Amino acid sequence: MPDEAEKRYTLDDLLAVMARLRDKDAGCPWDVEQSFATIAAYTIEEAYEVVDAIARDDLDGLKEELGDLLLQVVYHAQMAAEMRRFDFADVVDVIARKMIRRHPHVFADASRDEFLTGDMWQRIKNEEKAERGAAAEGSRLDDVPLALPALTRAVKLQARAADVGFDWPSLVPVLAKAEEEIAELRTAIAASEGDKSRTKSVAEEFGDLLFVMANVARHLKVDPEAALRGGNAKFVWRFKSIEAALAKDGRKPEDATLEEMDQLWDEAKSAERKS
Repeated sequence: MPDEAEKRYTLDDLLAVMARLRDKDAGCPWDVEQSFATIAAYTIEEAYEVVDAIARDDLDGLKEELGDLLLQVVYHAQMAAEMRRFDFADVVDVIARKMIRRHPHVFADASRDEFLTGDMWQRIKNEEKAERGAAAEGSRLDDVPLALPALTRAVKLQARAADVGFDWPSLVPVLAKAEEEIAELRTAIAASEGDKSRTKSVAEEFGDLLFVMANVARHLKVDPEAALRGGNAKFVWRFKSIEAALAKDGRKPEDATLEEMDQLWDEAKSAERKS
């Protein structure tokens, strides 16, 4: 028999581990006291860590992070099983059926071209929603999750509205709207300088600008979250270059002037373009 270090655990083993952890008599006190609500934040965090591993092209890290995310699914399913609502097998059955139903061009004889236009996918989703008994008077925006990152949710809300024709016909008016929102933000900032009670207006105008920029991203078919992650990574690389350059002289950023750091920033940009 292989020893514990050589054994490869299976999904059944993981399900058994989680059941043991949640055992009220022999389990872990912390795991036993958790609920869907208390675990939800960890589920979101683990999903982000999966994305982070992908962004860093860290496949070993991705393997571990996918395991952590799978644990979240197992955790929620175990709690539901304890309530006699559903179990992990039900979760697997539901998603398998959904994928088969939503890909009739693969598992049935539907047209592949119709699927590629996106019409088939949305039509099937609407049929599923109707089967679940969704209220006819409900908004088509109601099922866009509130917990999504704000930029992602903005794009999804706009896409839902666009499905019924509520959309700009091209990128040009969207960019014009962005310029209009920038002007309104400037006005709000100027008004708040003499009246601090109007800072709320600044936040609202800034939110409107971000919403429009999400719309710009949607028209460009750019994922705004991915684009911003790329911008963040670029900033981190360039700032670290500033720190490294100053460290050669035994200095830190707080020891340098803004002009010096701006010069080092430009040098980092130039080096980045050449690489």
